[in-house]
Amino acid sequence: MRMMGIKAIAVSVVLILALLLGACQPPATPTPKAPASTLRVVATLSFLADIAQNVAGERLQVSALLPAGVDPHSYEPTPADVAKVADCEVLIINGAGLEAFLEKLLRSMGGERLVIEASAGLVSRTAQEGEAAEQEHEEPAEHEHESDPHFWLDPNLVIRYVENIRDGLSQADPAGSAIYAANAAAYTARLKELDAWIQEQVAQIPPPRRLLVTNHESLGYFADRYGFRIVGTIIPSVSTGASPSAQQLARLVDAIKESGAPAIFLETGSNPQLARQLAQETGVKVVTDLYTHSPGVEGGYIEMMQHNVRLIVEALGK
Repeated sequence: MRMMGIKAIAVSVVLILALLLGACQPPATPTPKAPASTLRVVATLSFLADIAQNVAGERLQVSALLPAGVDPHSYEPTPADVAKVADCEVLIINGAGLEAFLEKLLRSMGGERLVIEASAGLVSRTAQEGEAAEQEHEEPAEHEHESDPHFWLDPNLVIRYVENIRDGLSQADPAGSAIYAANAAAYTARLKELDAWIQEQVAQIPPPRRLLVTNHESLGYFADRYGFRIVGTIIPSVSTGASPSAQQLARLVDAIKESGAPAIFLETGSNPQLARQLAQETGVKVVTDLYTHSPGVEGGYIEMMQHNVRLIVEALGK
């Protein structure tokens, strides 16, 4: 019993010494975390705001100028939009001519803000580039030499968006540059995973059926990356503001019949009337609800692309 008591006392002494030594050690230094920024950041389109938010993380909040589902090609800014842009310190745009409404707005607006062009450094494909090249006997299309601003429909090109946004936010908010760099690297990894997933999904479509007929010329970069051929478009322009002629629609009917394209793909918000008319003449189906300029009600850019690919594979993969 006496030996047990001595052992118990010894253990207690050791514990007390350990506690005293621990109390003398300096407290662990927490991992530094930059406080949230008050920088006011606006992106023109909701898909662009989502990409930028992934780069910004929790450090700042990015809001979208245009509501989801609104066509930027024909958009007219409201007084509330003007006020929102005037109040922001950083404005993120797609560039490449997509936001035509912004030029006049910014020119007439006072104040200073950093404008980040997400697509800066990317080389535009021209409208109809690689599309229907066999139709050399036809007269040049009115919109043949338009630059195509729809870079974001190829996730690999969005990596440049991420880099430009990272650099722009770091310029506007140097204290958060390490956060933006880490977030950009993480999101770039997700974009590469998305690209691999799309390639796996597209592999389910027999190559002869990788044919796209769309509402307007928006899927060119997507087609270039994943091995599709653009048979034609209802509106022969990168902008939805143009209108097709009767002759152009007749040529599209012939192109659909000759190619065997199984479907016409429409973006959300587009008028289905001409597509249905073409479908009646050609016997193809009309696939609606492709999201090209803004994600759906739920999810962001990556979910938008996954949704579109599922619709395309389902329509062409049989």
